[in-house]
Amino acid sequence: MKAGTGLFSALALFLLLGAVLTQTPEQKKPTRRPGITRRPSVPKPTEPALPEPQEPTDFPPVILGPPSMYIDCPRECSCSPSYPNALNCENRNIRNIPVIPPQTQYLYLQNNYISEVTAEPFINATEIRWVNLANNRIHRIDKNVFEKVPALLYLYVQRNNLKEVPAGLPASLEQLRLGRNRISKIPAGSFSHMGNLTLLDLYHNQLSDSGMGKNTFKDLKGLVQLNLAHNILKKMPTGVPSSLIQLFLDKNRIDDVPKDYFYGFTHLAFVRLNYNQLSDKGLPKTVFNITSLLDLQLSHNQLASVPLFNGHLEHLHLDHNSIESINGTQICPSSLEADPSDHSMGPKLRYLRLDGNHLSPPIPLDVIMCFRHLHSIVI
Repeated sequence: MKAGTGLFSALALFLLLGAVLTQTPEQKKPTRRPGITRRPSVPKPTEPALPEPQEPTDFPPVILGPPSMYIDCPRECSCSPSYPNALNCENRNIRNIPVIPPQTQYLYLQNNYISEVTAEPFINATEIRWVNLANNRIHRIDKNVFEKVPALLYLYVQRNNLKEVPAGLPASLEQLRLGRNRISKIPAGSFSHMGNLTLLDLYHNQLSDSGMGKNTFKDLKGLVQLNLAHNILKKMPTGVPSSLIQLFLDKNRIDDVPKDYFYGFTHLAFVRLNYNQLSDKGLPKTVFNITSLLDLQLSHNQLASVPLFNGHLEHLHLDHNSIESINGTQICPSSLEADPSDHSMGPKLRYLRLDGNHLSPPIPLDVIMCFRHLHSIVI
Protein backbone atom coordinates (compact mmCIF):
# COMPACT_ATOMS: atom_id res chain seq x y z
CA MET A 1 0.00 0.00 0.00
CA LYS A 2 2.82 2.34 0.90
CA ALA A 3 4.71 1.25 -2.21
CA GLY A 4 1.73 2.17 -4.41
CA THR A 5 1.31 5.50 -2.78
CA GLY A 6 4.96 6.35 -3.37
CA LEU A 7 4.74 5.36 -7.04
CA PHE A 8 1.66 7.51 -7.52
CA SER A 9 3.41 10.49 -5.94
CA ALA A 10 6.46 10.11 -8.18
CA LEU A 11 4.26 9.96 -11.28
CA ALA A 12 2.38 13.13 -10.30
CA LEU A 13 5.64 14.95 -9.70
CA PHE A 14 6.97 13.87 -13.09
CA LEU A 15 3.86 15.11 -14.91
CA LEU A 16 3.95 18.42 -13.06
CA LEU A 17 7.60 18.96 -13.99
CA GLY A 18 6.88 18.28 -17.72
CA ALA A 19 4.03 20.75 -17.75
CA VAL A 20 6.33 23.43 -16.36
CA LEU A 21 9.08 22.75 -18.89
CA THR A 22 6.74 22.74 -21.91
CA GLN A 23 4.84 25.91 -20.89
CA THR A 24 5.42 28.90 -23.41
CA PRO A 25 6.76 31.96 -21.66
CA GLU A 26 4.31 34.87 -21.59
CA GLN A 27 5.26 37.64 -24.12
CA LYS A 28 5.57 41.13 -22.76
CA LYS A 29 3.35 43.68 -24.33
CA PRO A 30 5.27 46.61 -25.94
CA THR A 31 5.40 49.74 -23.86
CA ARG A 32 3.43 52.60 -25.49
CA ARG A 33 4.63 56.22 -25.45
CA PRO A 34 2.20 58.77 -24.21
CA GLY A 35 0.19 60.24 -27.03
CA ILE A 36 1.08 63.69 -28.46
CA THR A 37 -1.66 66.21 -28.78
CA ARG A 38 -1.52 67.80 -32.27
CA ARG A 39 -2.74 71.29 -33.06
CA PRO A 40 -5.28 71.60 -35.79
CA SER A 41 -3.63 72.59 -39.11
CA VAL A 42 -4.28 76.13 -40.33
CA PRO A 43 -4.32 76.57 -44.15
CA LYS A 44 -1.58 78.93 -45.47
CA PRO A 45 -2.71 81.98 -47.41
CA THR A 46 -2.32 81.60 -51.16
CA GLU A 47 0.61 83.66 -52.51
CA PRO A 48 -0.07 85.71 -55.66
CA ALA A 49 1.39 84.24 -58.81
CA LEU A 50 4.61 85.88 -59.95
CA PRO A 51 4.44 87.67 -63.29
CA GLU A 52 6.08 85.91 -66.18
CA PRO A 53 9.55 87.22 -66.96
CA GLN A 54 9.66 89.93 -69.59
CA GLU A 55 11.88 89.91 -72.65
CA PRO A 56 15.26 91.55 -71.92
CA THR A 57 15.52 95.15 -73.08
CA ASP A 58 18.24 97.80 -73.25
CA PHE A 59 15.76 100.64 -72.91
CA PRO A 60 15.65 101.87 -69.31
CA PRO A 61 12.51 103.67 -68.18
CA VAL A 62 12.00 107.28 -69.19
CA ILE A 63 13.14 109.74 -66.55
CA LEU A 64 10.40 112.27 -65.83
CA GLY A 65 11.25 115.73 -64.67
CA PRO A 66 9.58 117.67 -61.84
CA PRO A 67 6.35 119.52 -62.58
CA SER A 68 6.99 122.73 -64.46
CA MET A 69 5.46 126.17 -64.18
CA TYR A 70 4.98 126.00 -67.95
CA ILE A 71 1.89 123.97 -68.81
CA ASP A 72 3.24 123.00 -72.24
CA CYS A 73 6.57 121.71 -70.91
CA PRO A 74 6.78 117.93 -71.60
CA ARG A 75 7.20 115.78 -68.49
CA GLU A 76 10.19 114.08 -70.12
CA CYS A 77 12.01 117.41 -70.20
CA SER A 78 12.82 120.35 -67.99
CA CYS A 79 12.00 124.00 -68.63
CA SER A 80 13.98 126.50 -66.63
CA PRO A 81 12.61 130.00 -65.95
CA SER A 82 16.19 131.24 -66.32
CA TYR A 83 16.25 129.98 -69.93
CA PRO A 84 12.64 130.14 -71.12
CA ASN A 85 13.61 129.49 -74.76
CA ALA A 86 15.49 126.24 -74.00
CA LEU A 87 13.96 122.77 -73.76
CA ASN A 88 16.27 120.32 -71.98
CA CYS A 89 15.43 116.69 -72.75
CA GLU A 90 18.93 115.19 -72.71
CA ASN A 91 19.80 112.03 -70.74
CA ARG A 92 16.13 111.10 -70.16
CA ASN A 93 15.99 107.69 -71.89
CA ILE A 94 13.50 109.14 -74.38
CA ARG A 95 12.42 106.96 -77.31
CA ASN A 96 10.14 109.45 -79.04
CA ILE A 97 10.50 113.21 -79.34
CA PRO A 98 7.77 114.98 -77.31
CA VAL A 99 5.73 117.87 -78.67
CA ILE A 100 7.96 120.95 -78.74
CA PRO A 101 6.51 124.14 -77.18
CA PRO A 102 6.26 127.05 -79.65
CA GLN A 103 8.63 129.35 -77.73
CA THR A 104 11.52 126.85 -77.96
CA GLN A 105 14.68 128.06 -79.69
CA TYR A 106 17.24 125.66 -78.21
CA LEU A 107 16.34 121.96 -78.18
CA TYR A 108 18.58 119.45 -76.39
CA LEU A 109 17.78 115.79 -77.08
CA GLN A 110 21.24 114.22 -76.96
CA ASN A 111 22.03 110.95 -75.15
CA ASN A 112 18.65 109.24 -75.53
CA TYR A 113 17.19 106.27 -77.45
CA ILE A 114 15.44 108.10 -80.30
CA SER A 115 15.34 106.00 -83.48
CA GLU A 116 13.63 108.35 -85.93
CA VAL A 117 12.70 112.00 -86.21
CA THR A 118 9.25 112.81 -87.55
CA ALA A 119 7.59 116.13 -88.30
CA GLU A 120 4.68 115.95 -85.81
CA PRO A 121 6.53 117.16 -82.68
CA PHE A 122 7.79 120.23 -84.57
CA ILE A 123 4.42 121.48 -85.85
CA ASN A 124 4.48 124.61 -83.67
CA ALA A 125 8.24 124.85 -83.15
CA THR A 126 8.92 127.42 -85.86
CA GLU A 127 11.36 129.44 -83.74
CA ILE A 128 13.96 126.70 -83.26
CA ARG A 129 17.56 127.77 -83.90
CA TRP A 130 19.56 124.94 -82.35
CA VAL A 131 18.84 121.18 -82.28
CA ASN A 132 21.15 118.66 -80.63
CA LEU A 133 20.28 115.01 -81.41
CA ALA A 134 23.75 113.57 -80.81
CA ASN A 135 24.26 110.06 -79.43
CA ASN A 136 20.87 108.50 -80.15
CA ARG A 137 19.88 105.64 -82.46
CA ILE A 138 18.48 107.70 -85.30
CA HIS A 139 18.32 105.92 -88.65
CA ARG A 140 15.82 108.22 -90.38
CA ILE A 141 14.93 111.90 -90.36
CA ASP A 142 11.72 112.84 -92.14
CA LYS A 143 12.45 115.52 -94.74
CA ASN A 144 9.29 117.36 -93.65
CA VAL A 145 10.89 118.10 -90.29
CA PHE A 146 12.93 120.92 -91.77
CA GLU A 147 9.90 122.56 -93.31
CA LYS A 148 8.70 123.20 -89.74
CA VAL A 149 11.97 124.84 -88.64
CA PRO A 150 12.86 127.33 -91.40
CA ALA A 151 15.18 129.35 -89.12
CA LEU A 152 17.35 126.44 -87.95
CA LEU A 153 21.03 127.40 -87.64
CA TYR A 154 22.76 124.48 -85.87
CA LEU A 155 21.96 120.80 -86.35
CA TYR A 156 24.00 118.18 -84.45
CA VAL A 157 23.24 114.55 -85.31
CA GLN A 158 26.62 112.91 -84.68
CA ARG A 159 26.88 109.41 -83.19
CA ASN A 160 23.74 107.91 -84.74
CA ASN A 161 22.85 105.33 -87.40
CA LEU A 162 22.20 107.46 -90.48
CA LYS A 163 23.20 105.88 -93.81
CA GLU A 164 22.92 109.01 -95.94
CA VAL A 165 22.77 112.77 -95.52
CA PRO A 166 19.22 113.80 -94.56
CA ALA A 167 17.10 115.32 -97.33
CA GLY A 168 15.43 118.70 -97.23
CA LEU A 169 18.01 120.50 -95.09
CA PRO A 170 17.05 124.16 -94.59
CA ALA A 171 18.99 126.87 -96.41
CA SER A 172 19.40 128.71 -93.10
CA LEU A 173 21.84 126.14 -91.62
CA GLU A 174 25.25 127.38 -90.50
CA GLN A 175 26.62 124.22 -88.86
CA LEU A 176 25.86 120.59 -89.70
CA ARG A 177 27.52 117.85 -87.68
CA LEU A 178 27.01 114.29 -88.97
CA GLY A 179 30.16 112.62 -87.65
CA ARG A 180 30.21 108.99 -86.49
CA ASN A 181 27.24 107.71 -88.45
CA ARG A 182 27.13 105.09 -91.21
CA ILE A 183 26.82 107.51 -94.10
CA SER A 184 28.01 106.04 -97.38
CA LYS A 185 26.18 108.36 -99.76
CA ILE A 186 25.50 112.06 -100.19
CA PRO A 187 22.50 112.28 -102.54
CA ALA A 188 22.68 114.82 -105.35
CA GLY A 189 21.38 118.20 -104.27
CA SER A 190 21.73 117.53 -100.55
CA PHE A 191 23.55 120.83 -100.03
CA SER A 192 21.86 122.93 -102.71
CA HIS A 193 20.95 126.48 -101.71
CA MET A 194 22.99 126.16 -98.51
CA GLY A 195 25.30 129.12 -98.98
CA ASN A 196 25.10 129.98 -95.27
CA LEU A 197 26.73 126.73 -94.13
CA THR A 198 30.14 127.39 -92.55
CA LEU A 199 30.88 124.01 -90.92
CA LEU A 200 30.25 120.55 -92.39
CA ASP A 201 31.41 117.60 -90.29
CA LEU A 202 31.21 114.16 -91.92
CA TYR A 203 33.96 112.62 -89.81
CA HIS A 204 34.09 108.85 -89.25
CA ASN A 205 31.54 107.61 -91.78
CA GLN A 206 31.74 105.22 -94.73
CA LEU A 207 32.07 107.69 -97.58
CA SER A 208 33.89 106.55 -100.71
CA ASP A 209 34.68 108.37 -103.95
CA SER A 210 31.55 106.96 -105.56
CA GLY A 211 29.37 108.13 -102.68
CA MET A 212 29.95 111.78 -103.53
CA GLY A 213 29.12 113.50 -106.81
CA LYS A 214 31.31 115.97 -108.68
CA ASN A 215 29.15 118.89 -107.57
CA THR A 216 28.36 117.72 -104.04
CA PHE A 217 29.93 120.77 -102.39
CA LYS A 218 29.38 123.22 -105.25
CA ASP A 219 26.76 125.41 -103.56
CA LEU A 220 28.58 125.73 -100.22
CA LYS A 221 30.02 129.13 -101.05
CA GLY A 222 30.48 130.15 -97.42
CA LEU A 223 32.00 126.91 -96.11
CA VAL A 224 34.90 127.45 -93.72
CA GLN A 225 35.56 123.96 -92.29
CA LEU A 226 35.12 120.63 -94.10
CA ASN A 227 35.85 117.47 -92.14
CA LEU A 228 35.94 114.25 -94.17
CA ALA A 229 38.45 112.45 -91.96
CA HIS A 230 38.17 108.73 -91.19
CA ASN A 231 36.30 107.64 -94.32
CA ILE A 232 37.42 105.46 -97.25
CA LEU A 233 38.27 108.09 -99.85
CA LYS A 234 41.01 107.29 -102.37
CA LYS A 235 40.97 110.65 -104.13
CA MET A 236 40.78 114.25 -102.99
CA PRO A 237 37.12 115.40 -102.92
CA THR A 238 36.13 117.39 -105.98
CA GLY A 239 34.30 120.71 -106.12
CA VAL A 240 35.48 121.85 -102.70
CA PRO A 241 34.73 125.60 -102.34
CA SER A 242 37.69 127.98 -102.31
CA SER A 243 36.28 129.70 -99.22
CA LEU A 244 37.69 126.93 -97.00
CA ILE A 245 39.99 127.72 -94.11
CA GLN A 246 40.23 124.18 -92.66
CA LEU A 247 40.29 120.92 -94.64
CA PHE A 248 40.56 117.66 -92.69
CA LEU A 249 41.13 114.41 -94.63
CA ASP A 250 42.98 112.26 -92.07
CA LYS A 251 42.61 108.46 -92.07
CA ASN A 252 41.51 107.88 -95.63
CA ARG A 253 43.26 106.03 -98.48
CA ILE A 254 44.33 109.04 -100.54
CA ASP A 255 47.48 108.41 -102.60
CA ASP A 256 47.83 111.60 -104.65
CA VAL A 257 46.94 115.30 -104.74
CA PRO A 258 46.26 116.85 -108.19
CA LYS A 259 48.75 119.54 -109.20
CA ASP A 260 46.32 122.46 -109.21
CA TYR A 261 44.00 121.16 -106.52
CA PHE A 262 44.49 124.17 -104.21
CA TYR A 263 44.48 126.79 -106.96
CA GLY A 264 42.35 129.75 -105.92
CA PHE A 265 42.28 128.84 -102.21
CA THR A 266 43.17 132.25 -100.82
CA HIS A 267 42.01 131.57 -97.23
CA LEU A 268 43.12 127.96 -96.66
CA ALA A 269 45.15 127.85 -93.43
CA PHE A 270 44.91 124.25 -92.12
CA VAL A 271 45.32 121.04 -94.14
CA ARG A 272 45.40 117.63 -92.48
CA LEU A 273 46.25 114.53 -94.53
CA ASN A 274 47.63 112.30 -91.77
CA TYR A 275 47.26 108.51 -92.07
CA ASN A 276 46.87 108.24 -95.83
CA GLN A 277 48.93 106.59 -98.57
CA LEU A 278 50.77 109.60 -99.93
CA SER A 279 54.18 109.16 -101.51
CA ASP A 280 56.57 111.49 -103.34
CA LYS A 281 55.08 110.32 -106.60
CA GLY A 282 51.62 111.45 -105.54
CA LEU A 283 52.67 114.95 -104.46
CA PRO A 284 53.48 117.46 -107.24
CA LYS A 285 56.47 119.64 -106.43
CA THR A 286 54.65 122.87 -105.59
CA VAL A 287 51.21 121.57 -104.61
CA PHE A 288 51.52 123.03 -101.09
CA ASN A 289 52.91 126.38 -102.17
CA ILE A 290 49.84 128.10 -100.70
CA THR A 291 50.42 131.62 -99.40
CA SER A 292 47.70 131.40 -96.73
CA LEU A 293 48.71 127.97 -95.38
CA LEU A 294 49.80 128.00 -91.73
CA ASP A 295 49.54 124.35 -90.62
CA LEU A 296 50.28 121.31 -92.82
CA GLN A 297 50.02 117.77 -91.43
CA LEU A 298 51.29 114.82 -93.48
CA SER A 299 52.14 112.37 -90.69
CA HIS A 300 51.92 108.60 -91.14
CA ASN A 301 52.30 108.46 -94.91
CA GLN A 302 54.97 107.09 -97.26
CA LEU A 303 56.96 110.21 -98.07
CA ALA A 304 60.68 109.83 -98.72
CA SER A 305 61.52 113.53 -98.88
CA VAL A 306 60.32 116.82 -97.42
CA PRO A 307 57.82 118.50 -99.77
CA LEU A 308 58.26 122.12 -100.73
CA PHE A 309 56.08 124.62 -98.95
CA ASN A 310 55.45 128.35 -98.78
CA GLY A 311 57.45 130.58 -96.49
CA HIS A 312 54.36 131.59 -94.51
CA LEU A 313 53.88 128.06 -93.14
CA GLU A 314 54.29 127.90 -89.35
CA HIS A 315 53.67 124.21 -88.44
CA LEU A 316 54.79 121.18 -90.45
CA HIS A 317 54.10 117.59 -89.36
CA LEU A 318 56.08 114.94 -91.26
CA ASP A 319 56.54 112.32 -88.56
CA HIS A 320 56.30 108.60 -89.31
CA ASN A 321 57.18 108.64 -92.98
CA SER A 322 60.21 107.23 -94.80
CA ILE A 323 62.37 110.34 -94.95
CA GLU A 324 66.11 109.57 -94.85
CA SER A 325 67.64 113.03 -95.23
CA ILE A 326 66.70 116.70 -95.04
CA ASN A 327 68.42 119.41 -97.06
CA GLY A 328 67.78 122.91 -95.77
CA THR A 329 69.02 124.52 -98.96
CA GLN A 330 66.50 122.63 -101.09
CA ILE A 331 63.43 123.10 -98.89
CA CYS A 332 64.13 126.71 -97.87
CA PRO A 333 61.46 128.87 -99.50
CA SER A 334 63.45 130.99 -101.96
CA SER A 335 60.96 133.83 -101.93
CA LEU A 336 61.50 134.43 -98.23
CA GLU A 337 65.13 133.51 -97.64
CA ALA A 338 66.36 135.03 -94.44
CA ASP A 339 68.49 138.14 -94.44
CA PRO A 340 71.12 137.53 -91.72
CA SER A 341 70.79 141.12 -90.57
CA ASP A 342 66.96 141.10 -90.40
CA HIS A 343 65.51 138.50 -88.02
CA SER A 344 61.94 139.61 -88.72
CA MET A 345 62.10 138.32 -92.28
CA GLY A 346 62.58 134.84 -93.61
CA PRO A 347 60.39 131.71 -93.47
CA LYS A 348 57.89 131.65 -90.63
CA LEU A 349 58.24 127.95 -89.75
CA ARG A 350 58.10 127.59 -85.97
CA TYR A 351 57.40 123.89 -85.41
CA LEU A 352 58.81 120.94 -87.38
CA ARG A 353 58.15 117.32 -86.52
CA LEU A 354 60.28 114.62 -88.15
CA ASP A 355 60.31 111.75 -85.62
CA GLY A 356 59.47 108.26 -86.82
CA ASN A 357 61.57 108.64 -89.98
CA HIS A 358 65.04 107.38 -90.86
CA LEU A 359 66.76 110.47 -89.52
CA SER A 360 69.13 110.97 -86.63
CA PRO A 361 70.64 114.06 -84.94
CA PRO A 362 72.24 116.49 -85.40
CA ILE A 363 69.96 118.79 -87.35
CA PRO A 364 71.70 120.05 -90.48
CA LEU A 365 73.08 123.56 -90.12
CA ASP A 366 71.46 124.77 -93.33
CA VAL A 367 68.05 123.96 -91.81
CA ILE A 368 68.82 126.11 -88.79
CA MET A 369 70.16 128.91 -90.96
CA CYS A 370 67.05 129.00 -93.16
CA PHE A 371 64.35 128.63 -90.53
CA ARG A 372 65.38 131.27 -88.00
CA HIS A 373 61.96 131.24 -86.28
CA LEU A 374 62.06 127.54 -85.39
CA HIS A 375 61.15 127.10 -81.72
CA SER A 376 60.74 123.35 -81.73
CA ILE A 377 61.98 120.53 -83.92
CA VAL A 378 61.32 116.86 -83.14
CA ILE A 379 63.61 114.37 -84.84
